[in-house]
Amino acid sequence: MPGLIKREDIDEVRQRTDIKEVVDGYVTLKGAGLGTFKGLCPFHDERSPSFTVRPQVGRYHCFGCGEDGDVIAFVQKQDHSSFQEAVEKLASRIGYELRYEDGGTGPSREEVGRRQRLLDAHKIADEFFQAQLLTPGAAEARTFLHGRGFDRAAAEQFGVGYAPQGWDALLKHLRGRGFTDAELKLTGMFSEGNRGIYDRFRGRLIWPIRDIAGDTIGFGARKLYEDDQGPKYLNTPETTLYKKSQVLYGIDLAKRNIAKDRQLVVVEGYTDVMACHLAGIPTAVATCGTAFGTEHIKIARRLLSDDGTGGEVIFTFDGDAAGQKAALRAFEEDQRFTAQTFVAVEPSGADPCDLRQSKGDEAVHALVQSRRPLFEFAIRTTLKQFNLDTVEGRVQGLKASVPVVAAIRDASTRTGYCQALTGWLGMPDPNEVLRLVTAEVKNAAKRGDQGGPPAPGPRTPSGAAQPGGPGVAAGPPSGAVPSFHRPDPRDPVASMERQALEVALQEPALLAGGIWERFSAARFATPAFQAVHDAMRATDPSLTADPVRWVEHVMHEVPEPLRPLVSELAVVPLPASTEEAVQKYCRDILSRLFELQITRVKAEKMGQLQRLDPAADPETYQRLNRELMMLEMERRALRSDA
Repeated sequence: MPGLIKREDIDEVRQRTDIKEVVDGYVTLKGAGLGTFKGLCPFHDERSPSFTVRPQVGRYHCFGCGEDGDVIAFVQKQDHSSFQEAVEKLASRIGYELRYEDGGTGPSREEVGRRQRLLDAHKIADEFFQAQLLTPGAAEARTFLHGRGFDRAAAEQFGVGYAPQGWDALLKHLRGRGFTDAELKLTGMFSEGNRGIYDRFRGRLIWPIRDIAGDTIGFGARKLYEDDQGPKYLNTPETTLYKKSQVLYGIDLAKRNIAKDRQLVVVEGYTDVMACHLAGIPTAVATCGTAFGTEHIKIARRLLSDDGTGGEVIFTFDGDAAGQKAALRAFEEDQRFTAQTFVAVEPSGADPCDLRQSKGDEAVHALVQSRRPLFEFAIRTTLKQFNLDTVEGRVQGLKASVPVVAAIRDASTRTGYCQALTGWLGMPDPNEVLRLVTAEVKNAAKRGDQGGPPAPGPRTPSGAAQPGGPGVAAGPPSGAVPSFHRPDPRDPVASMERQALEVALQEPALLAGGIWERFSAARFATPAFQAVHDAMRATDPSLTADPVRWVEHVMHEVPEPLRPLVSELAVVPLPASTEEAVQKYCRDILSRLFELQITRVKAEKMGQLQRLDPAADPETYQRLNRELMMLEMERRALRSDA
């Protein structure tokens, strides 16, 4: 039967609710005169605060975009909820019991409060998981936590819990609390099979994922048992509550300190957030299964009051290749901040959790204190690909670094890094670097680029980023993404590389086992193809068993301009008419690719051998000869298998 909240109850909720306290859960407000508070508008991007709240009259108004309203309107817009859902949330917040009228044109009683019902289900599930952590069946979970330096108090602080083994422990619990299966399907906590719904999380350590207001909206789960065939980490799927691109784990605990200290530390996992907070760095947060993106930046900027008066964002990444790639992705988003952006990389590859466990809290502090400006990290990471002890290496390093420096939007900062690059290269004349960078900026403007950073990945064999020009597709307007030249079909190397990618996309099962390691180690001379190969290497190799998901994930990893190319490679017919012929063709192509890689490596080692004085370094001379012999044997074996 339809029901509406009584008018007087709506007025009572509005009257009793402090709008400043509610807005403070989303926006960092500062005093701006008697009874007036200001912050960065949550409804549009701005650098100077123009979002004004007047608690006395219960209203807000943004002088930048014109958004205004009362506390109910604010919650509606922030939570994307209906009017009734917003009133119910606010009533629950102050402990006010609402009354409903029969009749009217509003939603039915079953529809009213759907969001609150989902929040209630998550709250009860959160409490259930935490209670289960103390049971005998959770011994493995407690062992895992203890092994990473977390005691019971730490688990309680972060609400860590345990999902029991079995199929319906949580299901029975929530059904017993009055939730229907129709409601539970919307929570993301359950999967559905032929016999109905069952627990999504089973036999796993559980972290509650909460929004900025502190409401539990999803869960992250880590597997504990060898017979668990699922992924290492399993999160709540996208729901009306949980949008991973808008969620930062730990934000509910960190928000006050982020605003107070004007610092945001971005780590990679749940245990890293715990380790940082327990080590005395309470500004740490982590993304939930996705890269740090535009929506996360909006949250961060509001908390930091990112108005150009200070503040810092520190990304921590592993020192391995994957960590460096993640850091370069952060470079793409950096210039959306006016706060200074840094990277802190642990050379040994240890994450904050490992550091705290092995070396104590001070090591975690030292990691954060070792931060370097993100621009410097991006340039130095580029230079590491070259031998700067040689003239050729310095020239290649310069060419590869110029687009990175040119991507810096602030002219003064760009000039400063021209001088720094001169020193890192050991070049005598900074004016030459400045000239090249200035020319690159002008070329980017002519191409219509927006002066953003280059996308990581597409490189020549030497590692140099490709210059602009006619590309496979235009770059996105948010940043200057390098264009990828359409490979020349007459080039035999490019043709062979294309065929190898066609095979790898369409018949990924052939990459299983040792073939994957060999394919992953290959290098492509064509920049566009190398970028596609990089995307494949960034994709979970277990997905090669499922071509549909494999291509989908590769599409997600590849730079935006190359997605049409991936689509093309994935559907172009292979030159074979039977399944047997297809398999033979694919194996032949992969063998040709691997043989080409061997030929390249042999050429490099032959060059080293020719430059070597056997009398001065006989051990290296003998080692290179042995390696060349092994490579030749490997090449012959490939031919005999073909």
